[in-house]
Amino acid sequence: MMRAVLAGVAVVLAAAGCAVGPNFRTPAAPAVDGYVAEALPAKTASTGASGGAAQSFQFGRDLPGEWWALFGSSKLDALIKEAMANYPSIAAQQAALRAAREDARAGRGVFLPKAQGMLGGQRAQVSGASIAPGFPGFITNVFQANVGVSYTFDLFGGERRELERLKAQVEQQNFLLEGSYLTLTANVASTAVQLASVREQIAVTREIISLEQKQLDLIQRQYAIGIRTQADVLQQQSNLASVRASLPSLQQQRSAAAHALAVLSGQLPHDALPVEIDLANLKLPENVPVSLPSTLVAQRPDIRAQEALMHEASAAVGVATANMLPQLTLNGSAGGESLSFSNLLTPGAGVWNLSAGLTQPIFAGGALNAKRRAAVAAFDQAAALYRLTVLNAFQNVADTLTALDNDAQALKAQSDAVGAARASLDLIKRQYDAGAVNYVSLLAAQQIYQQSRIAYVRAVASRYTDTITLFQALGGGWWNRNDAGTLRAAPSGSRH
Repeated sequence: MMRAVLAGVAVVLAAAGCAVGPNFRTPAAPAVDGYVAEALPAKTASTGASGGAAQSFQFGRDLPGEWWALFGSSKLDALIKEAMANYPSIAAQQAALRAAREDARAGRGVFLPKAQGMLGGQRAQVSGASIAPGFPGFITNVFQANVGVSYTFDLFGGERRELERLKAQVEQQNFLLEGSYLTLTANVASTAVQLASVREQIAVTREIISLEQKQLDLIQRQYAIGIRTQADVLQQQSNLASVRASLPSLQQQRSAAAHALAVLSGQLPHDALPVEIDLANLKLPENVPVSLPSTLVAQRPDIRAQEALMHEASAAVGVATANMLPQLTLNGSAGGESLSFSNLLTPGAGVWNLSAGLTQPIFAGGALNAKRRAAVAAFDQAAALYRLTVLNAFQNVADTLTALDNDAQALKAQSDAVGAARASLDLIKRQYDAGAVNYVSLLAAQQIYQQSRIAYVRAVASRYTDTITLFQALGGGWWNRNDAGTLRAAPSGSRH
């Protein structure tokens, strides 16, 4: 027996460090030096109004951990911090991360011997025939106490691959949590911008309603003295009603944004305090940090989570392969056995055993081969999804970079349109008062001015929203945050 044990130990030592299955390697980053084919301008267009500053792209600069601070709003900062502390999805992801870490800790126990104590007793009638023919039967007590130890040698690294899989699961869960943080902060910031935009659109609409009401009052006075027709009054009443009709929709958008912010902060809409935030409270970041393409794959939480899932699938191939190979188990126990409890631990009652076993699957109906092929297919699936995640990430960044440039041009054009519409409306009002143009011309000028002002507010909001989207597309700077609860592995190549 001792020779067999020594032989088994020798096999283990020879196989030490050997783990079947593929050794996972992080896929290389795409070998590109830009996000878009066309050259981006050094600076975007600028407009001499709030939210109209030119933005320059700082390639190779790192995002700060609290990227929302770049908007210079204490109100936005407070909203995001409240959401990070109270949103239930974050608590759920944190719990999932803790569970994954404990599973990994439990997985390490397989590398240590397992010991189990046993204390038992029984009373039984024994047949005398088992001792000698004609021997009378008798009743006896048997007491046992022993400690058993077993150890299964990880000959082919199956247990090491399983622990590797569990660690990859922890990493995946960590980056799912980081992705939740990023999505939450971006949603809060975007919803706050939407709320501010709608508040300003409501203010503009109410201002226009006030102007239209004054115009109606004037026309009604002119009608009373006979210099305007009833058709003029009805036209202006229709115009005023049309502007008022646009207000409930804007008010509903404001309410929906406020409700969304309440839920993102972990509160019921009924209990949340009103959020007073305006576009004027926000500062458009003029120097926009943009990570290099070579570091994006290490910064996006969704890419890192998919990479960890790919690593997990790779380790599962090793586990499935090891299950097809021999397993060596060593068992031993020592204790006492006696007919009376008082003699259980005396020298003469001692018993022990030592055994070793080598098991090799011979026939399982093709199940083990099928499971390995399934593990390989799952790895191929994870690898394909990783490539898709990378492609989508680069598309996100490319889309937002071009959007910021186009947003700036759209805002400049919209600013010019507001100025021209205002000048045109003032001129036509004077002409209308002098009787040089009809009411239809005035009505058209009023509608154009109203639409241009609302469109200008939306254009300003788009610049803020797309800047937020860019920071989200770049990974949100999670590696520069200081809060506890997640892994902190800085992406290679990142710099401040």
